[in-house]
Amino acid sequence: MTTRFDGRKVLVMHPNFPGQFRHLAPALKELGADIRALTLSQPPQGAPFSVTQVPLVRGHSPELDPWLQSLDSKLIRGRSAFPLLRQWRADGWVPELVIGHTGWGDMLGVSEVFPNAKVLGWFEFYYHATGLDLDFDPEFPPSEEDRLKTRLKNMWPLWMLEHVDQGVCPTYFQRDVHPAVYRPRLSVVHEGIDTQRFVPKEDIQVTLGEGLTLTRDDEVITFVNRDLEPYRGYHVFMRALPALLAQHPKAHVLMVGGDSVSYGAAAPAGTTWKQYFLNEVGHQLDPARVHFLGKVPHATLTALMQLSRAHVYLTYPFVLSWSLLEAMSCAAPIIGSNTAPVREVITHGENGLLVDFFDTEALTASLSYALRHPEAMQPLRQQARQTVIDRFDLHTQCLPQQLALVASLLASTA
Repeated sequence: MTTRFDGRKVLVMHPNFPGQFRHLAPALKELGADIRALTLSQPPQGAPFSVTQVPLVRGHSPELDPWLQSLDSKLIRGRSAFPLLRQWRADGWVPELVIGHTGWGDMLGVSEVFPNAKVLGWFEFYYHATGLDLDFDPEFPPSEEDRLKTRLKNMWPLWMLEHVDQGVCPTYFQRDVHPAVYRPRLSVVHEGIDTQRFVPKEDIQVTLGEGLTLTRDDEVITFVNRDLEPYRGYHVFMRALPALLAQHPKAHVLMVGGDSVSYGAAAPAGTTWKQYFLNEVGHQLDPARVHFLGKVPHATLTALMQLSRAHVYLTYPFVLSWSLLEAMSCAAPIIGSNTAPVREVITHGENGLLVDFFDTEALTASLSYALRHPEAMQPLRQQARQTVIDRFDLHTQCLPQQLALVASLLASTA
């Protein structure tokens, strides 16, 4: 039986609300909580509770050391939220529980303004100068300055680890990169995948802008990321394409992602990572079969995952993308990198295929196998979807686990 939270005051904070709390916040409201949300961006329309936007109090000082800009951004967000928190306290609205994403800084003043409130914080990553993402790719070796700046990034996670009662990480890999002393207070609970929304669709058809209509009878390879960049293996994928497309003259490659940088270093001045590696191999590719779709609506992205005969997901040892689990829920055949975050959800030969991140020949061979043998990939497709249902389903797994954490913290305040 689900615990009710009638009248319990809960504050949810995210600079881009709802963020990770798209489902948790409405569920708390439905279970009777007196809930408010604080954001620094335009509030979403139709929220069933009050969502208040606060303005930024200032920008960066031009004299600020560049190494401090990230920390200063967090201080700006925290100071921007601080007056509203104090106003709510003065008005008599004092939350018993504050839920937020710890990486942005807006939660800076929570423990000061509401010292008796329990704090439940989402943690995504703890940075390491060696042994993880920063020095993973020998093509882009970090400098001593890069390593030092990376260590400085942990000033804020360490602050927040000391100011939460309970933390949440979406995967075990992400929990285990945090210092061992803090791991006992970090629960592993994913935000959740709606497996009734992300479903297989064998009769899917997708028409591209140039009038090309593709179905599951076509050899379609998909590659999906927020931005096309090395952290997500864009360079490795691009270098595998000439040989793959030569072996499969009817195959089409659909790439989703922007031209910016979400993670890691920027491309050389005057270019983007997309163009940089397109310059390297583009002359070997047929532009009529390699389609750069940019950023697409989520409904379009779902259709592409349903269409895919081979979905490629490569990543440094870093945060796992939601898109991989969404693709698995759609029963897309997965070819992933044999890196720790991917191994947590993909077992080679059971629910997908794994290849060495840097091995373009192995990637080409696995893709070719998936394209030529869709019937052999069928059991892996089914098991990929079952993995998400069993471990990451929003309604039967993740949301109930999140609500249980809320219930536990609120029970300790009664």
